[in-house]
Amino acid sequence: MANSENDTIAAISTPVGEGGISIIRISGDDAVKVAQRIYKGKNLAKVATHTINYGHIVDPDTDQEVDEVMVSVMRAPHTYTREDVIEINCHGGLLATNRILQLVLSFGARMAEPGEFTKRAFLNGRLDLSQSEAVMDLIRAKTDKSMKVALNQLDGDLSRLIRNLRQDILDVLAQVEVNIDYPEYDAVEEMTTKLLKEKAADIQQRIQGLLKTAKQGKVLRDGLATAIIGQPNVGKSSLLNSLLHEDKAIVTNVAGTTRDVIEEYVNVNGVPLKLIDTAGIRDTNDQVEKIGVERSRKALGAADLVLLLIDSSNKLTDEDRQLLEATKDKQRIIILNKTDLPRKVDLAELKLLAGKSAVIETSIVNYEGMDQLGEQIGHMFFNEGIESNQNNVMVTNARHIGLLHQANDALSDVLKGINDGMPVDLVQIDMTRCWELLGEITGDSYQDELLDQLFSQFCLGK
Repeated sequence: MANSENDTIAAISTPVGEGGISIIRISGDDAVKVAQRIYKGKNLAKVATHTINYGHIVDPDTDQEVDEVMVSVMRAPHTYTREDVIEINCHGGLLATNRILQLVLSFGARMAEPGEFTKRAFLNGRLDLSQSEAVMDLIRAKTDKSMKVALNQLDGDLSRLIRNLRQDILDVLAQVEVNIDYPEYDAVEEMTTKLLKEKAADIQQRIQGLLKTAKQGKVLRDGLATAIIGQPNVGKSSLLNSLLHEDKAIVTNVAGTTRDVIEEYVNVNGVPLKLIDTAGIRDTNDQVEKIGVERSRKALGAADLVLLLIDSSNKLTDEDRQLLEATKDKQRIIILNKTDLPRKVDLAELKLLAGKSAVIETSIVNYEGMDQLGEQIGHMFFNEGIESNQNNVMVTNARHIGLLHQANDALSDVLKGINDGMPVDLVQIDMTRCWELLGEITGDSYQDELLDQLFSQFCLGK
């Protein structure tokens, strides 16, 4: 039997593994009934809403006590899903948590699909689509800045702005319809054309203001793919460990120690970096190291930011020059490392080869120059702070960005049609298309396939 939106659903809402507590969430018309069948304590049907109640989970078939629990009862409509919601707080651990979940599923609930709780919040009108997507952005936030942007979107800042734009479009479309219905007035067509042109230009300017935030927003949401490259034994793994504040990579003075690509996220001055510590790029006869070098070259090609390390205690090698040439078109910072040792590198030559790229001098083992590196990364991608001329609203979602670009193109077609002298009733088709595209951002218009795709990316229990 196919799953129904009226089913009572359940899932574990805390990370799997050992912990202080685990939470099993139940949502639906029968949530209280299902919980009561396995709960020994107060009558959950009679307790006040939004209360937490002490008791035990008991297997009704064996009368065996499973765990000591606290059960939260939250009645519709003032819940996350706008349905009755039960949350069973049990002791953390795989065995107790899974046994309770199995009992819940045995006595009337079904297993929730990924993101189904949030999907119900959307379908029941508690969240719009952009707010629903912000839930996952909040869960995945890697820095304070990205968390703040996600919270603003969850609070509805983007939704309100988009709805204001749609209302303005709706108002002008209504006015156009009125004017078309009364063609007997000589100046109506001219007035209608002027109104459309002014409104289309104004709305396009506001949309373009949002799109200006997209680059920074995408950085905050997805992080920067950052490749750490350089010759063997130049300090790449030491840099990774220094940024992470832990010994994640093996550090030795033996060339070729890093054989694979190591990936970690780190927060540098509010910018989330997806750090990729690569094997030293060099010619080698070691078959395993060769594979690592090839992966390093691929990582370099996909990187948004390159941190290129140069050894200041040695003269520039041909390999250094090749790396400088290979990365000249990338966003990069050149890190002149090992400044605690006598300098042998030709600084003038290095700066000439660096071009416009910043050169930061460091002694990573002594943590010297790391603050300057962080400041430079922040300056490169947030040189004027978080850009926004839309009351601190930032666009971070690739789907939203794509729809805004299409809406902007539709407005360009409106303006072109007016300038080319097209009839008003044809021009307004593109204006209507812009209105519909903006509606897809908030979910005022959507297809079921889109919902399935979006919510399948969520974790279970959310």
